[in-house]
Amino acid sequence: MTDLHAAAKRCLDATDPAEKLRLTHVTWQALVAGELCADPASPLPEPIGAPGRPAKPRLVNARQVPQRGLGSAEGRAALVHAVAHIEFNAINLAWDAVYRYRGKPEAYYRDWASCANDEARHFTMLSARLAELDHAYGDFDAHDGLWAMAEKTAHHDTARMALVPRVLEARGLDVTPGMIERLRHLGDTGTVAILEVILREEVAHVAAGTRWYQYCCERDGVEPVDTFFALLREYMGVSLRGPFNRPARIEAGFVEAELDRLAGLALES
Repeated sequence: MTDLHAAAKRCLDATDPAEKLRLTHVTWQALVAGELCADPASPLPEPIGAPGRPAKPRLVNARQVPQRGLGSAEGRAALVHAVAHIEFNAINLAWDAVYRYRGKPEAYYRDWASCANDEARHFTMLSARLAELDHAYGDFDAHDGLWAMAEKTAHHDTARMALVPRVLEARGLDVTPGMIERLRHLGDTGTVAILEVILREEVAHVAAGTRWYQYCCERDGVEPVDTFFALLREYMGVSLRGPFNRPARIEAGFVEAELDRLAGLALES
């Protein structure tokens, strides 16, 4: 039986998007078939660095990414590209969660490998939509906020589970419904159909973050809600943006007390 950690590292290191997608699907299929397992004898993870990615898109500060209106074809292509970039990052984030954190239950590794496979499928759909809009991944500048948080939390599995899926990726649950409505109003049914699939499946991904965040808290004997907000303050300050999609976040495992406190932080910031 082959080591899952090593297979995850191969996916993580692949620089060509097509190869990363291929390896992701192959690794997920091998895991489902029982051909991979997390080997306790696997070499310890290397210090985190930049994941495998192509030369483009150019990565810039988030404030330098141009804001384009959805009324133009170029603006809609830029939006699809931005979501594709998030999904590409999410593939790497999921595989890093498999590669970096050792000694977890089998269900943990299956959850994050499944997420990687889903994110790869999302990226494929978005790439096809970009091609329909006469663009390709890499045509627009992008930022690296998701991976920057992965680097900050590489040493701390509880912080990773709290902040990447439950804060940064969960933001998609909040903003995607509004994007869908604006695009539907503009008649962009092709992009709407893809975003509806992504929104539905991202709830399960955020729920995986909740599940394994709670596992880490129980392991360490700490209270989940207070710990979540302590981690938020430590790693992110209180610069949160609302509003929050309460029904989707509840489905993803948030509790009302968390959502009330998040709403309060967003009002204060």
